[in-house]
Amino acid sequence: MTQETVKHCKSKAFYDEFFRKGEGDKQTHYCPGCGHGIVHKLIAEATSDLGVNDRVVFCSPVGCSVFAYYYFDYGNIQCAHGRAPAVATGIRRVLDDSIVIVYQGDGDLAGIGMGAIMHAANRGENMSVFFVNNAIYGMTGGQMAPTTLIGQRTMTSPSGRSLGNEGFPIGMCELMDALKTPVYVERVSLGDAGRVLKARTAIRKAVKYQNERRGFTFVEILSPCPVNWKMQPEESRRWLMENMEPVFPVKQFRDRAAEAEPRAARGDEELSDSELLELFSSEGDANFHTDRTGLSDPPDQLVKIAGFGGQGVMSAGILLANCAVCEGLNATWIPSYGAEMRGGTANASVIVSASPIGNPVVSEPNVLIAMNLPSLKTFEQSVLPSGMILVNSSLVDSKVGRGDVRAFYIPATEIANKLGSVATANVIAMAAYACLSGAVSPETLKQVIPLSIKKKNLIEVNLAAVDEGVKYYKENMAGR
Repeated sequence: MTQETVKHCKSKAFYDEFFRKGEGDKQTHYCPGCGHGIVHKLIAEATSDLGVNDRVVFCSPVGCSVFAYYYFDYGNIQCAHGRAPAVATGIRRVLDDSIVIVYQGDGDLAGIGMGAIMHAANRGENMSVFFVNNAIYGMTGGQMAPTTLIGQRTMTSPSGRSLGNEGFPIGMCELMDALKTPVYVERVSLGDAGRVLKARTAIRKAVKYQNERRGFTFVEILSPCPVNWKMQPEESRRWLMENMEPVFPVKQFRDRAAEAEPRAARGDEELSDSELLELFSSEGDANFHTDRTGLSDPPDQLVKIAGFGGQGVMSAGILLANCAVCEGLNATWIPSYGAEMRGGTANASVIVSASPIGNPVVSEPNVLIAMNLPSLKTFEQSVLPSGMILVNSSLVDSKVGRGDVRAFYIPATEIANKLGSVATANVIAMAAYACLSGAVSPETLKQVIPLSIKKKNLIEVNLAAVDEGVKYYKENMAGR
């Protein structure tokens, strides 16, 4: 019995079965004659031959490639529209040994993602970008793309792309070649078998250079889209060669891998975690912790602090979060700014918990600190039953309308004016909140303030504001 040798088989980078169209199916979802399947095969063969399949992270955003995770047996991430290079940058910085592949179409990369791809290229991120250019938005029905040719008819350019109206199609390889950092830039075509073989070589080279840590590699692939071009597959390939290739010349723009020094792994050129903590710590003894021995953990605080821009809403949130951390608790802080820096609406979401915090978003607070009337009206109904609302009564002449929450009023702005600094109203409110909730102590506020305020001449008045807030609490709120 003779032993047969298998010469051609599905790449090990693919799953045995593709479940996008149903269990047990072995077909992709791509249209007949589409070039994506060919490019997928070339990438899979390249990573398999280089022996890096188990290290690949494949980043595919919105577009025809959105379902790549049904086919590639890689680590797969489905990214936001146009943001694959940004996601890939994060992967690159965290997983030193990964092979990061960015796979994007023309509308995704050259349209909404133009900023992301250009900055990733300019930084020289060690990743391989495969840019499929079929001169049209394929997945969403055939709209005009940044690479649509002059005169080409699409759903959104029924009379053909106009030079005067939409301008020239964008040449991404030409833009890449204008940057100093990329090490390898080439444009290839899927027009016929010979061109596919050249595309195969370019794709392998891009992955190989990344594996050698040479830097940023970019391969543009001219690909047919028969369905949206309204052509038969063979006709679409002829059209590609006759119409697209003159506009987008197929050639190697750059190969500087031989002169590019391999990039150092993380740790060789970046700060350690301890160095980063030291870098971002405040001046003075920022690492003190209040002794909570014998104290019970406070209930979770889901705090929304809201007011006008300029009222110190954000800094109040940061102050609370820092106090919580210094008391050995966990804390998160998320800002939300209005359209204006001062005078517009602003709010900060702070979570304080003795347990790990999984989600930093505060959509239903159990504490609302409303520094003005619009903030009270906006967020009052979102407070959880049995929650607390602390109102700056100097600027809010209305009362809380709900009976299922605890409402407290403090003329924070009036007290701040008496101190000679209206900007301390936020600290006065925070001091009263600290007393009411027990989440942090006023003493911790007074310890953190000198470490948080950059203008040293304002430290004393803010410390006095803490005392005034505590005093108002004792005289008007204690025991309620």
